[in-house]
Amino acid sequence: MKATYHQYLLNFKTPSGTSRGVLTTKETWFLVLKANGNTGVGECGLLRGLSADDRPDYEDKLHWVCDNIHLGKDALWEALTEFPSIQFGVEMAFLSLESASPFELFPSAFTQNHKSIPINGLVWMGDEAYMKEQIEAKIAAGFKCIKLKIGALDFDKELGLLQFIRQNFKEEAIELRVDANGAFSSNEALSKLNQLAGFKLHSIEQPIQKNNTDMMSVLCKSTPIPIALDEELIGVYTSIDKEALLQKVKPQYIILKPSFIGGFKGTSEWIALANKYNIGWWITSALESNIGLNAIAQFTYMQNNPMPQGLGTGALYTNNFDCPLTVAKGQLWYDSALNWNFTI
Repeated sequence: MKATYHQYLLNFKTPSGTSRGVLTTKETWFLVLKANGNTGVGECGLLRGLSADDRPDYEDKLHWVCDNIHLGKDALWEALTEFPSIQFGVEMAFLSLESASPFELFPSAFTQNHKSIPINGLVWMGDEAYMKEQIEAKIAAGFKCIKLKIGALDFDKELGLLQFIRQNFKEEAIELRVDANGAFSSNEALSKLNQLAGFKLHSIEQPIQKNNTDMMSVLCKSTPIPIALDEELIGVYTSIDKEALLQKVKPQYIILKPSFIGGFKGTSEWIALANKYNIGWWITSALESNIGLNAIAQFTYMQNNPMPQGLGTGALYTNNFDCPLTVAKGQLWYDSALNWNFTI
């Protein structure tokens, strides 16, 4: 077996705003395996400034993986504890190599185009007019669940955007999620949660910065809106630490991004713990190319979670890879009539 890695820079069609700044490009890495005339492809979805494995030795570790690919998927996964995005790339590449088709990792009714996955429509941060334009476009496109990034505008303007939606669409018609990306200070968080409660939100992601578990625990206990942990899960590697976090904070939901938490195996560990403690969860992509998004979508379908998932980011880029994933009326479909076009 031969393994190689390749860097690829994804270019955003429109600069995309988060509370950590505006993104114009997204770096990713591909792990390519070749054996017996077959090819396997895995994506190591690194997100600079957020991934736990955003480290100076990242490329060195990819080189090490290629030199030691003979160890196999499971041994490599165990050796890559502090590199969750590479763990995911390794899992994906081996599954791809072993599959009848390199891009059909989990054959199902989804990959046969019989079933779809409900997803949320994501509204990126920007000025008020741009965010309102996005909201109207998502609703017109048939989304029943909309997620807004908040924390960059004046808070009163963000409340105004939520009011605009609720004046036109009741909670039965449109489910609203917001993602603060840790933008609220500990002192103001509960007050802001109380102000947001009037808009009948489904949940709020990561209201305060991660690694402030004492305060997050207080918020989860007293919040009028269900809280979902997102960034809080990044860098929590062992099952013991994962369980301790959930026991302490007692969130209403957790959000699972395979590229950040050790791929399929890491995600499955979090799901088992969430089920044990009656915590809701959903799966979200993390700005991967269509290679990673495809793998996450197929895995997500297999989990049988009826909630809208955080998938469908493939249309963000000018230089993504053609693939069968399509979005229609708030649902992600795998149109097997469409072909892959993957070259690096």
